[in-house]
Amino acid sequence: MDTRNIQYFMAVYEQLHFTRAAEELGISQPTLSQQIRALENELGIPLFDRIGKKVVVTEAGKMFKHYGTKMLQAEMDIKTAATELKSGNQGEIRLAALPSDLDFRLVPLFVRFKTKYPDTRLQVISTIFAHEEVLSHKVDLGIGLQGLTDDRLTHIPLGSEPYHLFVRADSQLARRKRITLEDLKAHPLVMYPKGYVGRDLVDATCRKLGFELSTAMETASAASLLQLVSAGIGATIQPAGLIGQNGGDYPDIVAIPLSGVEPVRHLELTYYADRFLTGAQRELIRWLTDFFAEMQTGGS
Repeated sequence: MDTRNIQYFMAVYEQLHFTRAAEELGISQPTLSQQIRALENELGIPLFDRIGKKVVVTEAGKMFKHYGTKMLQAEMDIKTAATELKSGNQGEIRLAALPSDLDFRLVPLFVRFKTKYPDTRLQVISTIFAHEEVLSHKVDLGIGLQGLTDDRLTHIPLGSEPYHLFVRADSQLARRKRITLEDLKAHPLVMYPKGYVGRDLVDATCRKLGFELSTAMETASAASLLQLVSAGIGATIQPAGLIGQNGGDYPDIVAIPLSGVEPVRHLELTYYADRFLTGAQRELIRWLTDFFAEMQTGGS
């Protein structure tokens, strides 16, 4: 089976539109339709139903997508392994990381890594869906919150971190040594929108206590949340070490530990269990696990 036809199938699967898929692939729509029909004839079963101008994936198409993804990844692994053996090139690493960790913690590590391994091409994307990006083979490694164990993935725990309340230094709350979530019911908060892993974690903890927090404003980046705190719009509940290494950038913000029931995030590094890892990818895994282990022990 020609992997090129699998790539054609994937484009139609994503777009559910032959013309748009053809444009994405840089081929003509008739050529794409012909190749998909050839693939269906080879399998002896339709992968798409064409209902007028509407394209619908069949059950066979859903199954083919699962195995076709594995075939494309296997081809990529073979080429990567061969290139590494032939040239000694450090290769490419694609990493997905949570936005706040990428913005406030990981960039200095990436600078050091790139300085030591200049031939490695490192591509890092900011996303709250790290596991999904790994499972779809869009990245090689992912850093996200621990979820349900997936046998397809290797899960490496990176440690746990409680959440603190971040407030302006001149706020009344800033005088508190500790504070409970219940104390924040009437205080204006700025938070991520619902659906973001950090926000959902805080909301789930509050629901266990029998209430929901209200927000004065919501935004999708940690940097903008801290700017809103600095501007006096409200306080925010974020991982304790969010500005630990960048405190000089926010001298007007203090972090107050939460007492009682508190949100705690558990981070993990994931990658496909049965995939080939290049030397560069294995080395970055080691750097990342060492980095987060140092954070757990208070190292620098």
